[in-house]
Amino acid sequence: MNPLSGIRTSLLKAFGYEQIYALYKDAVTAYGWKKSAKVKACVDRDGQPIPWITYPAIDVLQDGIRPDLRVFEFGCGNSTLWWAKHVKTVHSVEHEQGWHQAIVQRMPAHVTLTYVALERGGAYCQQVRQAGPWHIVVVDGRDRVNCIKQSLEALSPDGVIVLDNSDRAEYQEGIELLKAQGFRQLRLRGMAPLITYISQTSIFYRDGNCLGL
Repeated sequence: MNPLSGIRTSLLKAFGYEQIYALYKDAVTAYGWKKSAKVKACVDRDGQPIPWITYPAIDVLQDGIRPDLRVFEFGCGNSTLWWAKHVKTVHSVEHEQGWHQAIVQRMPAHVTLTYVALERGGAYCQQVRQAGPWHIVVVDGRDRVNCIKQSLEALSPDGVIVLDNSDRAEYQEGIELLKAQGFRQLRLRGMAPLITYISQTSIFYRDGNCLGL
């Protein structure tokens, strides 16, 4: 017997078909998870690009971002296109050359997309210091602890850091460093595009930050 069949039966008995359908409609369809799964890309329900972070984090960022902000990303993709729609400048660094070549032609003029080979503690993580300061630094690529360390010197006074998968043990060194520098952590757990488990994205901020947190 398929164990999932028993789970589905239990859910239906506990909540009924109407409640389960309402959950499916709101959490899966409205957020665009169903659309993302179909096209195998991070998009909203209308097929527009969104970041590969939790939906609660997207909601918070959407409410706080402004068109005058400057954003730096470690790791590029549909998130870069999403940021480009909302802010003044986006600079992304990518370590996979094939992916960089595939996506660079899709980027608008105010996006800079740089390929840098990955070397732990090397040029990849140091790219954030080349053209700052940045209002928002998104850490969602490789070598994340070193990226966090380098980002501290590249933030504007009102800057914030967005760290995806912040529940992973290997990133705790970077999280503790941010807290020691006076950042508070907003944990945003929930569903995310394309994955079938609960994830966590965190925003690290201080008083007077650009998102109004």
